Amino acid sequence: MATFWPKQKEIKRDWHLIDAKERILGRLASEIAVFLVGKKKPCFSPHLDCGDYAVVINAEKVRLTGRKEKEKKYYRHSGYPGGLKIETPKDLREKAPEEILKRAVLGMLPKNRLTKERIKRLKAVVGERNPFAEKFEQK
Repeated sequence: MATFWPKQKEIKRDWHLIDAKERILGRLASEIAVFLVGKKKPCFSPHLDCGDYAVVINAEKVRLTGRKEKEKKYYRHSGYPGGLKIETPKDLREKAPEEILKRAVLGMLPKNRLTKERIKRLKAVVGERNPFAEKFEQK
Protein backbone atom coordinates (compact mmCIF):
# COMPACT_ATOMS: atom_id res chain seq x y z
CA MET A 1 0.00 0.00 0.00
CA ALA A 2 1.48 3.31 -1.06
CA THR A 3 1.43 6.50 0.97
CA PHE A 4 -1.01 9.10 -0.34
CA TRP A 5 0.55 12.46 -1.22
CA PRO A 6 -2.00 15.06 -2.31
CA LYS A 7 -1.22 17.29 -5.24
CA GLN A 8 -1.30 21.05 -4.70
CA LYS A 9 -4.44 21.45 -6.82
CA GLU A 10 -6.22 18.68 -4.85
CA ILE A 11 -5.85 20.48 -1.52
CA LYS A 12 -9.11 22.03 -0.32
CA ARG A 13 -8.70 25.14 1.83
CA ASP A 14 -11.33 25.97 4.42
CA TRP A 15 -12.02 29.36 6.01
CA HIS A 16 -12.00 29.78 9.79
CA LEU A 17 -13.51 32.82 11.52
CA ILE A 18 -11.93 33.67 14.88
CA ASP A 19 -13.01 36.43 17.26
CA ALA A 20 -9.99 37.84 19.14
CA LYS A 21 -12.04 39.87 21.61
CA GLU A 22 -10.51 39.44 25.11
CA ARG A 23 -8.38 36.46 23.97
CA ILE A 24 -4.77 36.11 25.15
CA LEU A 25 -2.29 36.80 22.34
CA GLY A 26 0.01 33.76 22.60
CA ARG A 27 -2.76 31.20 23.00
CA LEU A 28 -4.68 32.68 20.09
CA ALA A 29 -1.56 32.81 17.89
CA SER A 30 -0.78 29.13 18.44
CA GLU A 31 -4.39 28.20 17.58
CA ILE A 32 -4.21 30.22 14.35
CA ALA A 33 -0.83 28.73 13.42
CA VAL A 34 -2.35 25.23 13.53
CA PHE A 35 -5.00 26.31 10.99
CA LEU A 36 -2.44 27.97 8.69
CA VAL A 37 -0.13 24.95 8.70
CA GLY A 38 -2.96 22.42 8.38
CA LYS A 39 -1.74 20.15 11.18
CA LYS A 40 -5.21 18.79 11.97
CA LYS A 41 -6.03 17.85 8.39
CA PRO A 42 -5.75 14.22 7.31
CA CYS A 43 -3.67 15.21 4.27
CA PHE A 44 -1.02 17.03 6.38
CA SER A 45 2.55 16.69 5.24
CA PRO A 46 5.44 18.88 6.45
CA HIS A 47 6.70 19.57 2.93
CA LEU A 48 3.28 20.55 1.48
CA ASP A 49 1.29 23.69 2.11
CA CYS A 50 -2.12 22.24 2.93
CA GLY A 51 -3.29 24.78 5.52
CA ASP A 52 -6.49 26.80 5.69
CA TYR A 53 -7.39 30.49 5.74
CA ALA A 54 -7.89 32.24 9.08
CA VAL A 55 -9.92 35.46 9.38
CA VAL A 56 -9.49 37.17 12.74
CA ILE A 57 -11.98 39.89 13.66
CA ASN A 58 -11.50 42.33 16.56
CA ALA A 59 -7.71 41.99 16.22
CA GLU A 60 -7.24 45.24 18.14
CA LYS A 61 -8.92 43.79 21.25
CA VAL A 62 -6.41 40.99 21.80
CA ARG A 63 -4.98 40.89 25.34
CA LEU A 64 -1.39 40.76 26.55
CA THR A 65 -0.76 39.49 30.07
CA GLY A 66 1.47 41.04 32.68
CA ARG A 67 3.50 44.10 31.72
CA LYS A 68 4.07 43.06 28.11
CA GLU A 69 2.01 45.96 26.76
CA LYS A 70 4.73 48.41 27.87
CA GLU A 71 7.86 46.28 28.30
CA LYS A 72 7.83 43.87 25.32
CA LYS A 73 9.89 45.11 22.39
CA TYR A 74 9.80 44.37 18.67
CA TYR A 75 13.14 44.90 16.92
CA ARG A 76 13.88 45.43 13.25
CA HIS A 77 16.95 46.74 11.48
CA SER A 78 17.21 48.48 8.13
CA GLY A 79 20.72 47.17 7.49
CA TYR A 80 22.27 50.63 7.65
CA PRO A 81 24.33 51.98 10.56
CA GLY A 82 21.98 53.34 13.21
CA GLY A 83 19.02 51.66 11.52
CA LEU A 84 17.67 49.84 14.57
CA LYS A 85 13.94 50.42 15.13
CA ILE A 86 12.33 49.44 18.43
CA GLU A 87 8.57 49.35 18.99
CA THR A 88 6.37 48.25 21.85
CA PRO A 89 2.90 46.69 21.54
CA LYS A 90 1.48 49.96 22.86
CA ASP A 91 3.04 51.84 19.89
CA LEU A 92 1.80 49.22 17.42
CA ARG A 93 -1.78 49.39 18.78
CA GLU A 94 -1.89 53.05 17.78
CA LYS A 95 -0.46 52.55 14.27
CA ALA A 96 -1.52 49.06 13.15
CA PRO A 97 -3.27 46.97 15.84
CA GLU A 98 -3.54 43.87 13.64
CA GLU A 99 0.26 43.80 13.28
CA ILE A 100 0.66 42.57 16.89
CA LEU A 101 -1.31 39.43 16.06
CA LYS A 102 0.46 38.89 12.73
CA ARG A 103 3.89 39.06 14.36
CA ALA A 104 2.85 36.61 17.09
CA VAL A 105 1.50 34.10 14.53
CA LEU A 106 4.60 34.49 12.37
CA GLY A 107 6.71 33.52 15.39
CA MET A 108 4.62 30.36 15.83
CA LEU A 109 4.99 29.16 12.23
CA PRO A 110 7.84 26.85 11.22
CA LYS A 111 10.74 28.73 9.63
CA ASN A 112 10.95 27.27 6.12
CA ARG A 113 10.09 28.01 2.48
CA LEU A 114 6.36 27.73 3.10
CA THR A 115 6.20 30.43 5.80
CA LYS A 116 5.52 33.33 3.43
CA GLU A 117 2.64 31.54 1.72
CA ARG A 118 1.12 30.52 5.04
CA ILE A 119 1.21 33.99 6.62
CA LYS A 120 -0.52 35.43 3.53
CA ARG A 121 -3.57 33.32 4.42
CA LEU A 122 -3.95 35.11 7.77
CA LYS A 123 -6.46 37.95 7.44
CA ALA A 124 -6.47 40.08 10.61
CA VAL A 125 -9.26 42.67 10.64
CA VAL A 126 -9.82 45.63 12.96
CA GLY A 127 -13.46 45.75 14.05
CA GLU A 128 -16.48 43.44 14.01
CA ARG A 129 -17.15 43.41 10.26
CA ASN A 130 -15.90 40.42 8.28
CA PRO A 131 -14.90 41.55 4.76
CA PHE A 132 -14.45 37.92 3.68
CA ALA A 133 -18.03 36.83 4.50
CA GLU A 134 -18.73 35.69 0.92
CA LYS A 135 -15.94 33.08 1.23
CA PHE A 136 -17.75 31.48 4.17
CA GLU A 137 -21.02 31.32 2.23
CA GLN A 138 -19.40 29.36 -0.62
CA LYS A 139 -18.85 26.28 1.58
